[in-house]
Parts: sequence; structure tokens; C-alpha cells
Amino acid sequence: MNTPLSPAEELALIDGELARLDARRAHLAARRDWLLRLPPIPWPSAPPPPSLPVKDASGRGAQNVLLTLGAVLLSVAALAFTLVSWGSLGIAGRAAVLAVVTVGALVAPLPLLRRGLRSTAESVAALGLLLTVLDAYAVHAVGMSTVDGTAYAAGAAGVLAALWAGYGFASPGLRLPLPVAVAAAQLPLPLAALASAADPVGLGWALLATAALDVVAAMTVPRARAAWPAGAVLGAAALGVGLVKSAATPGASAPALLLAAGAALGVAVAWRVPRASAAALAGGLAAVVAVAGPLSPRWDTGWAVPTHLAPALALTLPAAVGAASVPAAVRRGLARAGLGVTAAAALWALAAVVPSLAAARLRVFGEVWAVTTPEVDRPATGAAVAVTLLVTAGAAAAAARLMPARPEPGVLAVVLGWAGLFAAPVLLGFPVAAVLAAQLSVTVAAGALALRPRPGGSGVGIAAAGCALLGAGSVAVGALDGRLATVLVLGALTAAGAAGAAYRPGPGWARSGAAVLAVGWATALAVALCALSDLAVVWWAPPVLAVAAAVVAFGPRWGAVRVPAEAASTAPGVLALALAAPDRPALALALALAGVVCATAAVRADRRRLGWAAWALFVAATWVRLSASGVAWPEAYTLPVTVPALVVGFMRRRRDPAASSWTAYAPGLVATLLPTLIAAWGDPHWQRPLLLGLASLALTLLGARQRLQAPLLLGGATLAAVALHELAPYVVQVVGALPRWLPPALAGLLLLAVGATYERRLRDARRLRAAFGRLG
Repeated sequence: MNTPLSPAEELALIDGELARLDARRAHLAARRDWLLRLPPIPWPSAPPPPSLPVKDASGRGAQNVLLTLGAVLLSVAALAFTLVSWGSLGIAGRAAVLAVVTVGALVAPLPLLRRGLRSTAESVAALGLLLTVLDAYAVHAVGMSTVDGTAYAAGAAGVLAALWAGYGFASPGLRLPLPVAVAAAQLPLPLAALASAADPVGLGWALLATAALDVVAAMTVPRARAAWPAGAVLGAAALGVGLVKSAATPGASAPALLLAAGAALGVAVAWRVPRASAAALAGGLAAVVAVAGPLSPRWDTGWAVPTHLAPALALTLPAAVGAASVPAAVRRGLARAGLGVTAAAALWALAAVVPSLAAARLRVFGEVWAVTTPEVDRPATGAAVAVTLLVTAGAAAAAARLMPARPEPGVLAVVLGWAGLFAAPVLLGFPVAAVLAAQLSVTVAAGALALRPRPGGSGVGIAAAGCALLGAGSVAVGALDGRLATVLVLGALTAAGAAGAAYRPGPGWARSGAAVLAVGWATALAVALCALSDLAVVWWAPPVLAVAAAVVAFGPRWGAVRVPAEAASTAPGVLALALAAPDRPALALALALAGVVCATAAVRADRRRLGWAAWALFVAATWVRLSASGVAWPEAYTLPVTVPALVVGFMRRRRDPAASSWTAYAPGLVATLLPTLIAAWGDPHWQRPLLLGLASLALTLLGARQRLQAPLLLGGATLAAVALHELAPYVVQVVGALPRWLPPALAGLLLLAVGATYERRLRDARRLRAAFGRLG
């Protein structure tokens, strides 16, 4: 270090500074020691550090806002100058202003880019591009005002798109010019079509050509990615124009050519771009309409749908055969297009079939067994609907063979095929007999398909079962048009259900369903046969019960479907009782027959529980019969319960001697003794109390002889109650004749006697209880 002092002087200065520092250090150390010897004092909390202001905007964000605002202000100023102050300048001034401002705005971004000011360069470039638009407007306003505005806009858009594209390539550091050039390039051809008063198809060609240019630009220029969405929008618009015109003018070739070109463009894009299956989808739809449009008749005939269906099915061929030479994106797109058109055709056909069939069947309810045949309103497109359903069903069946692991094609094939075959006779106007015969055949075929064993799954079987169920219901309703038709159809359905239940190779769920349906159709057949006869409705019950009897009689032969068949047989039983309910004699007969059916089933070892149901039905039948005959004696109602109950109790005691007499005999005895005792207390005559007393005495003696508690106690209690009933009038007379002080005196004497012999009475009571305990 260079200093003006001599070494000796500098050394003396350093020594002096060190001495002062040592003295200062000694003073601070002494002060610290003194502070440490002071008593503890709470230290004040340190003041919080001052909070720094939060910056809610980044530097780059603030810069972008400022640059954008500046560009907007300059653009507004340029626009105001062009629109307001332009006329005050001469031609030379105008040219100078345009040249200087526009060139300056377009050149200025280049040095800004070299200095790294990209955001500023983009803002100035945006201003320059806007100035070119204003220049174009100014040129038209001054020198070309006679030119059509739309035509001039088309040319100006093309020139500007070319200039902006060139400017973007010349300044690769700028991001804005090329996307703006792509946006401007969308306008020339459509505006030119509008300027030339082209028809919609001509406008569609302009849109499609622009979309093709967008695709080329996007595929060849890496920086022109904005052309993809623009091309997609214009291409979709062109295809939309073609589809609308093709639907409005069937047979026209102009829309077909436009759609064919669009289809080629979409497939070409999907061929080159692996992820562009949507382009192949749009191209496939356009190809379908392009092929079918010139051949399509009017839509109101219905044949336009099958015409479009044929090329749609052809589109799925590359995907179905898995052509290796076709890219996956193309295969997926074309297959989805074909499947979409096929699904739309199938939905159209189903929407036409359902109302027709529903209307035909509902009309039958108003004319059951009518003499005249009801007219069926068939749609004018009936043949086309039938063909569409059958063709789509065939396509689904072919897909099911090609894709055996997928259940959906098989299910669709079954549903569509059944719908087509079932509805075709109605749609084609066949006679009623032919319609019923054809529909019955289709229903039986669907049921047979449901019964076919399938180790790979049950989706097709479930679909076939559902179709068979719907078909059977529809045919049964349609058969109500005539008496003979009703009997024949219900008989055929009953036989088909029984055959399906007996088909042992079939799946269990299908056989069970067939058994239940067989019982149901047999019940309906019995009702129909009864309706054909002259029997009153209440006497339809025995024939209906015959269905349940047949199920029970052939129960062991049902095999695995015995349980669902017997469960379904309860329906005809309940129906028979409901039919006979208005007439008590008929109801008594129906109850008795139902009891016979249950008793027949209870004979088998695995159906013993039905014995209780049989007993209840027999008792109910007896009661109803007695009520119908005007019998009012309670014994007539209770003895049919008591006698079987005692027989059952006797058999129970024989099988199990340890069973209590209360369990075996008490329910049956109480069923008669209690109601008869109640009736005897209100009976002014002597016959019922006498007979009840004799029966109770016999029951008591029998219980004592056989050592059974229930008969002994119940009989004894009943006998005591009857005796009390008979002695009650005399007791009342005696009590009334005695002095009022005598009953309390007698009660006191009784208490004294009991108290005097208390222990002996307890011992006697225990002996009596032990004796009763030894009884059964």
C-alpha cells in the first residue's frame, strides 16, 4: 500500500491505533462483567423485522402488460390517423406516411431481437402487421373504391397472408407472423366463392381446398402448427355443406363429388398422422354419403337408409380383417364411421317397429274375440325397416364370428335379428293368421337359442331369453283377436315352455324360466277354455286348480326345475280362490280341492310341511261350507279342527313317548272346549251344558287313567266351569236368603281352620303337585 508517511511514522500510527483498540476492548469487557452480576431482568421482545412489500406481479408480466398496452395505443393511433386524418394529406404525403410507418414498424423488431428484447420485438411486429391491414384498407378506399368489397377482401387477404408468411420466414425469431399468416390464409378462397355468388357446393369446395392447403402447410412447415385446427374447422364445415345438400337433393352428384374429395383428404391425413383417427372417421362418414347419395331414393320411402347402410358395412372390412397394409388410425376411423352409420340405421328401424307393434297389440284389447279383424296401421317404410333390421343383424352375426371373445356383437345379432323377423310379417302386411304363426315360430326359435348350452358365457342366451319372453307376451296378446287363435297360441306356448323345462342339456336358469312360463301359459289356457264354455266365473276355479294339480302330480319328473315349477303353481291356486270368492259354495269346493292338492304333495317325504297347508285349507273349506249352509253352532266349526289335531297329537305321542301332553293334545282340546264353554254360559237351554259336562267328565277320567296332565286339567277345569254355571242360580238364591253377617263369619272360620292346619295343608299341596308332575 502506497502512503505519504515514512515507515517509522506509519509504524507509530499503527501502534497507537492498536493501543486504543485494547483500551476499548478492556472497557467493554468490564462493562459486560458488571451487567452479568446484576439480578435477572426480563428482556424486552425483539421488534419484528419490517415486512417487505409483496410483489404480486413478476417483472416479465409487468413488461408484457406495458408492451401490450403500448402496442394497443399505437394501433389505436394508427387507426384514428387512417380513418380521420388521411384525407388532409396529399398523395405524396399519404405514400410517405404509409411507407415510413409500416416499414419502420416491420424493420424495428429485427434489431430488438438482436439485443434480446423479444417481447418488445413481438409487440412492434404486431403493430406492423396491423399497419399492413390498414394500408390495404387505405388502398381500397382511395384507389380501388370501385372494386367489389368482398372480392377485394379476398385478394387482400391472400396478399397479406403471403407477405406475413414471408416476413415470418425472414425473421425466424418472431412467433407471431406465421400464425397470423395462417389465419389470413383461411379467407381468400371462401371470400372469393362468396364474391362470385357460388352455390353452397361451390362454397364447400372453397372451404375444402383451404382445408387441404392447411393440411399441407401443417405437415410441411414445422412452425405452422396453427394450420391443424384451422383445417379441421374448415374441413368439417365443407363436409357439413356436402351432407346437407346430399340429404336435401337425393341422387345429386355434385355433393357426392365434394364428399368424396373430403373423404380422400380425411383418409390421407389419417394415413400420414398416426393419431388422426378422427380424420379417418370424418372421411369414412363422407365416403358413405358420397357413395350412397347418387343412388339414394327419397328419404320418405325409407329405402335411403339401406342404401347408406351398404357402404357403411363395407367400411368396417379393413378393421374386421385386420389388414396390415392399412395404418391403425385409418382402420379405427373407418370402422367407427361404419359402425356409427349402422347403429343409426338400426335405431331408426327399431324406432319405426316399436310404435307399429304396440299400436297393433293395444288395439286388440278393445276388440277381444271380435268378429271383425282389426286393421293394422303399417308404416310406408315397412319393407325398408325389415330389410335394415335383418341386414344389421347379419352384420352383427358376422362380427360375432370374427370376435368370439366379445359378447356385444352376438347380443346385438340376436336382438336385431329377432326384431326383424318378428316385425317383418306385420310390416309387410301379412294376414293375421300368418302373422301369428310367423311370430310364434320366431319366439320358439329364440327360446331354443336361450336353451342352447354356451360354455363361453350367457350374454347371448340372456338376450335370446328376453326376446322370447317379449315375443311370447306379444303373440299372446295378438291371439286375443280370435277364440281359436287364443287357444292354439296358448297351447303352443304351454307346450314350448314344458319342452324347454324338460330339455336337460340347457342351462338351469333357462329351464327354470321355461318351467315357470309353462305353468303361467297353462293357467291362461285354462282360463281361456273356461271362457269359451258356459260356466259361471266362480266355477272356473276347478279347471284352473287342475293346473296346480298337474304340476304336483308330475313333480318328481320335473327334476332340477321342480322347485320353481311348484312355486309357480301357487299362482293358479290363488287365482282359483279369487275366482270362487264371490260364491261361498264354490269357494268351499275350491278350498277343499286346494287342500287335496297340498295333501297329495305332502305324501312325499320332502314335502311334509305342505300337510299343514292342506289341513288349514280343509278347515277353511269346512267353515265356508257350514257358513253357506247357515250353521251357527260353534261345535260345527271347531270339531273339524279338534279331531285332526287330536289324531296328529296321538300319532306324535306314539312316535315320541316323551312328548308332553300339552304339546300333543292341548291345541285340539282348547279349540273346541273354550268356544263351547263360552256358548254354554250364554245358552238358556240345558242340552249344551249337559253334553259339555259329560264330555268334560269323560276327558277328566281319561286323563286320570292315562296320567295325562292336559286332558285331566282341561277337562276338570271345564267340568268345574259347567258345574258352576249350573249351580250359580241356586247359589245366588241361597246367598240372598242368608243374613248379611253370615258370609263374613264363615270366611273367618275358614281362615282359622286353615291357619290351624297350615303345615298339614302345605304338605298335602306338595303331594298333589308331585302327583300332577308325575302325570304326562
